[in-house]
Amino acid sequence: MPPEPADARADDRADDRTDDRTPPQLAELAAAEGVSTSFTDWRGRTADVPRATVEAVLTALGHDVSGPAAVAASLAEVRLRPWRRRLPPVVVTREGSSAQVPVHVPHGDPVDVVVELEDDGGWAPLRQVDRWVDPKHVDGRLTGRATFEVPDDLPLGWHLLRVRTPSGDAECPLVVTPDVLELPEALQRGRSVGYQAQLYSVRSRRSWGAGDLADLADLAATTAAQGAGWLLVNPLAAASPVPPMEASPYLPTTRRFVNPLYLRPEDVRETAYLAPQQRARVEELAARCRAANTDPGEIDRDALWALKREALEVLHAHPRTQARQAAFRRYVADEDPGLTDFALWCALAEEHGLPASGWPAQDRDPAAARASGALERLADRVDFHRWLQWQCDEQLRSAQDAATAPGTGPGIVHDLAVGVHPEGADVWSLGDTLARGVTVGAPPDAFNQQGQDWSQPPWRPDRLAELAYVPFRDMVRTILRHAGGLRVDHVIGLFRLWWIPQGATADRGTYVRYDHEALLGVLALEAQRAGAVLVGEDLGTVEPWVRSYLAERGILGSAVLWFEYDGDRPKAPEDYRELALASVTVHDLPPTAGYLAQEHVALRDRLGLLTRDVEEERAADRAEQDRVLGLVRGRGLLREGAGEQETVEALHRYLALAPSLMLGVSLVDAVGDRRTQNQPGTANEYPNWRMPLTGPDGEVVLLDDLPTHTRALSLARAVREALAAGGDERAGGAER
Repeated sequence: MPPEPADARADDRADDRTDDRTPPQLAELAAAEGVSTSFTDWRGRTADVPRATVEAVLTALGHDVSGPAAVAASLAEVRLRPWRRRLPPVVVTREGSSAQVPVHVPHGDPVDVVVELEDDGGWAPLRQVDRWVDPKHVDGRLTGRATFEVPDDLPLGWHLLRVRTPSGDAECPLVVTPDVLELPEALQRGRSVGYQAQLYSVRSRRSWGAGDLADLADLAATTAAQGAGWLLVNPLAAASPVPPMEASPYLPTTRRFVNPLYLRPEDVRETAYLAPQQRARVEELAARCRAANTDPGEIDRDALWALKREALEVLHAHPRTQARQAAFRRYVADEDPGLTDFALWCALAEEHGLPASGWPAQDRDPAAARASGALERLADRVDFHRWLQWQCDEQLRSAQDAATAPGTGPGIVHDLAVGVHPEGADVWSLGDTLARGVTVGAPPDAFNQQGQDWSQPPWRPDRLAELAYVPFRDMVRTILRHAGGLRVDHVIGLFRLWWIPQGATADRGTYVRYDHEALLGVLALEAQRAGAVLVGEDLGTVEPWVRSYLAERGILGSAVLWFEYDGDRPKAPEDYRELALASVTVHDLPPTAGYLAQEHVALRDRLGLLTRDVEEERAADRAEQDRVLGLVRGRGLLREGAGEQETVEALHRYLALAPSLMLGVSLVDAVGDRRTQNQPGTANEYPNWRMPLTGPDGEVVLLDDLPTHTRALSLARAVREALAAGGDERAGGAER
C-alpha cells in the first residue's frame, strides 16, 4: 500500500489526542472518587492520565462508564450516596477534636443521636448544630439533613453512634484516634539503636534450614546484649501452603497471619509428650532440615516446608490438655471470622491446588465454600491451619518477651507489606474490599523510567469506608498482638496509590486517593493500644506535606544515608529528621560492603538492567559515594585509604550524629555480608529473598556465632561510642 499523506497521519494523531482526553463529566466523576486525571511526574511536569486508564479505574471502583448516559447515572449516584444514608458508614475523629456528623431523615422528622462508648463505657447525647442545609428529593422522598456535633472530650476507642427517628433507627462506628501517637517509653528517653534483619536468612545450629521464631527470640536477646533496643524484621506474613511458596516477604498470601515456615517445632509444648516413635520421626525430619544450615546456597522454602509440615502434623495430632484446648479456643474466638476464612483457604489450596481462580465455583469465595460444606469436609485441615497460627502467636509472644526483657526498647518491630498476592487468601476472603482488574505499582521515576507494577490488588477506598476500616484494623491489630513497633512499607500508599489497569504498562496508571486521616488514625489507635512505635517508609516520590503530616501524628519517617540529599548535595546528619528511623542501607540495596565495592552495578550489568554504559554507571555511582565519603572524612571519622570494615564503621559513626530517634544497623553490615537480598526489577533472573547470612568470605554466619563475632562486636561498639559521644561530635566542624 502507498504511504498515507503526512497531513492525514497528522489528522489521525490529533483524533487520538482528542479521544485520549477525559471528558468533563467523566473527570467530575473521577474527582468525586479520588481518581486523578493528571499528576506531577518525577521531572516536576504535569502529566495527563489517559482516558482509558480513568475509565478502567472507575470500572474497578464499581462504576459503569460505558457511555455518557452511564457516566451521568454514576455521577448522580455518587452525589446522592450520602443522602441515602441515615449516617455515614463510619466517623473517624481525633482525640481532643470535635466533629460534625450529618444525619439524613425524611424532611421535618425529629431525630436524636447518642454515642455509646466502647466496652459498656456509658452513653451521652449529641448536640444538634444550628446549620441549615436545603433538603433534596431522594428516591421520591424529600430528605433533610440535620447536623450533630461529636464532643471533643471522648476517650480513644471504637464507639457507636445511634440515631433514633420515627421512620427508623441507624448506627455507625465512631472511632476516636490519637491526635499524636505516644512514643514507647524507651524512645521518649532518647535515641535508640536497633538491628534490621531478614529473619529467614538468620540461622542457628538448631534451625530447620531457615531462620525461625526461636531464632528471632535469640537474635533479639543477642542484639540487646550489644546495646540494641529493637529488632526490625522482614514481613513474616504467610505465603502459600502449597508449592511453589512465594519467596518474597513483600508478596504474601495474606498480610494478617504468619507464615508457619517460621515455627520451631521443638517449641510447641506438646513436643515434650510425644511417644518415642513420634519423637524419633520429628528428630529425623529436623536433622534433614538442619543439614542446610551451613549451606551458603539458596534457601529452598518448598523442601524445608514439606519436612517441617510433616513434623507439625505429628504435633497437631497429639492430644491437648483441657487447659491447652481452652486457650486454643480463646485464640480462635479472638481472631475469627478472619482466622477460619484463612484456614479454609489453606485447606482448599491443599485440596485443589493453586491458583484459586481455577477452583470449582462452589469454593471460589468464603460464603459459597461454607454453603457447599467445605468447612465440614475439610474440618481436620482447617483445624490444623488454625492451630498453626495459634502456635505462631505463642512463639511470637515468646520472641517479644525476650526482646523486651532488658527494658531497653520496644523490642520486635514488624514490617507491613504494601499488598498481597493476586491469587492469595486475602483476595479470596476479602471479596470486593480489594479492587479487581487493576494492580498497584509506581509511576516512572529516575530509577525506573518505565514505572513499576507490583501485581498486587489495592484496597478499594469506598469499600474500606463502608466496612468502617475493620479489615484494615483487624490486620493491624493481629500483627501488633506481640510487637513493639510496625514499619509500614510505602506508607504513602495510605494517602494515594498508583493503580494500573490490568494489561496496561506501569506508566499508564493513575493515582487513587485514600482517606489518610481515617487510615492513619486507625493505625495510630491500634499502635497506641499496643504500646508500639510506627515507622513509615516514606522514601522516593512523596508529596511534600505528607512527611509533615506523619510527624504531626507522631509517626516516624525513614532516612537512608545514600538517599538523604538537600538539592544536589548530601545532607549533613544534623539536618536529618528527629522523628525518623535512619540507616546506612535497606533491604533493596546491597549490604554496605557490597555497595562500596559496586557489586550492585556489576549485578545490574549482568542482568541487563542498566540504561547506560557500565563504565558510565560506575563513574556516576563512584561520584555519589565520594560525595558522602568526603563528608565523613571531613568530620575526621574516616582516614584516606581506609579498608572496607573501617569505612562501614565510619559511616555508622557519621549516621549517629543525626538526631533521628531510631538508628538502624543492618545485620548484613555487622557481619560483612556482600550479597544482595533483593534486586528490584527482577523476578526469576536473580534469587531474591533466598540468601542466607554470610560473611565477606561467603561462608555462612550462624546466629550462635554472633555473640563472639569480632566484626559484629566492633561495629556495635563503634555505634555505642558514637551515640555516647554524639553531643561532642555534633559540635565539631560540620562540612556542608
